[in-house]
Amino acid sequence: MSRIGKKIIPIPKGVKIDVKPGAVEVQGPKGKLLQRLPPGIGFEVAGDQLTAKTLREDPELGKFHGLARSLVANAVKGVTEGFRKDLDIVGVGYRAIAQGPGKLELALGFSHPVKIDAPEGITFDVPSPTTVGVVGIDKELVGQVAANIRAIRKPEPYKGKGVRYRDEHVVRKAGKTAK
Repeated sequence: MSRIGKKIIPIPKGVKIDVKPGAVEVQGPKGKLLQRLPPGIGFEVAGDQLTAKTLREDPELGKFHGLARSLVANAVKGVTEGFRKDLDIVGVGYRAIAQGPGKLELALGFSHPVKIDAPEGITFDVPSPTTVGVVGIDKELVGQVAANIRAIRKPEPYKGKGVRYRDEHVVRKAGKTAK
């Protein structure tokens, strides 16, 4: 059994958990998530605690024990606190403009502005023209939307221009040297 899979997930006040076959539905103050489970893994609610169990039909399916526990723990955290990924935009003339909570317009050195529509459950927070926050309750979706924005103009290694994560370190290369 997995060490992570053995950990108990505490259920905060205001969170309702409904265990279904093959899925766990988590409902909290920020929203509702349905987390599908890998085969052979089940969950059991006991008071204000949630535990992952392997349904040992096939010993090979035990490898998903820790994964399933992490996915459900992230769903519980998402409906109570939410998730956020911050992106920094570096470069002269590069900026972000909020067109609404789910719309974003980026000027990244192309001949046209790049418009981004957020999927359902994701909002954009633009505190300054060079900072974008991707906010939502689904950790996987927040990370994927942030990665898609970063992929539009990745940080280049010579001047460091582009879109990067807040805590990302860009390794800079030396340019040409004169003789």
